[in-house]
This record gives sequence, structure tokens and C-alpha cells, in this order.
Amino acid sequence: MLQIAKILKAYGKEGDVLAGSSTFDLQEIDPREPVFIEFDGLPVPFFIERSAQKGNSRAVWHLTGCFNLEDAEELVGRAVFAEEDGEEAQEDDFTGWTLYDRGRRVGVIDAMEWIPGNPCLRVGEVLLPLHEDLILDADPEARTLNLAVPQGLLP
Repeated sequence: MLQIAKILKAYGKEGDVLAGSSTFDLQEIDPREPVFIEFDGLPVPFFIERSAQKGNSRAVWHLTGCFNLEDAEELVGRAVFAEEDGEEAQEDDFTGWTLYDRGRRVGVIDAMEWIPGNPCLRVGEVLLPLHEDLILDADPEARTLNLAVPQGLLP
């Protein structure tokens, strides 16, 4: 995820916020794509329902789920992130690879689920987190991935 802005202050009483960025053009944000604000270490998606540019580096946004001044004040000071272009994510696509749990064959990875901040592997009906701390070995030539899957996640 790429930090694109920071919530500077609440703006008005309707839940609007003033966002600022010195490195990213806020007019380039696609309102059909979510932006993410971190709560308790997890990225929470928000959509920009309305946007009004305020100078070169600021914009007033109305975000989904932000209905009043109290909601807006909860966002003040938080960084705003967007997903990076899909090129990087596609490099880590393990679809079709054989998955092992500590050397025991689990099955073939059917798909990658690109949940923001939490990519997952789908093997049959099972959804498993993919985190660098869980990877024991990856062999691109053999297309095998060996993980230390946390207990209780596999049947």
C-alpha cells in the first residue's frame, strides 16, 4: 500500500475531512477505488463520495460512513493509503503452485485473494493467510510453496 495523503482536520459538521498531500495529486484518485485508513493495525476501506480541491495539495473529502463531526474527528491525523498498481501484486501470484504445510502436501493453490493488507491463498474451500513470516521455502522452478500454516486453519 502506498501512502497518498493525511487527514489534516475535520471540515464542517457533516463528516467532511480536509486531506493533504505534498507528494500525490489528490485529483488523480479514482472515486471508484477505495482508499484505506488504518485502525488497530488493519487497513479499513473508505470510498470518497465527494471531493473538492482546495489549492494544489489539499482536498475536502466526504468519506463513506463518516456522517458527522465526531466521525470526522476520529480520522484526524491518520494516514490515507491506496493500493499500488497491480503489477507488483501479480509478481507474487502463486496460483497453480503446490502448497505444503511443513513438508506435508496440502494441495494446489486455486487462486489468490488480494484482501488489502492480507493476501490469502485459496486451496479448495480453505482460505489461508500469506505472510512472509509463514513462508518456509518457495521454489519457483518446481512451483512449490512450503508454509508453516497456523494450527487450526487446515482440516
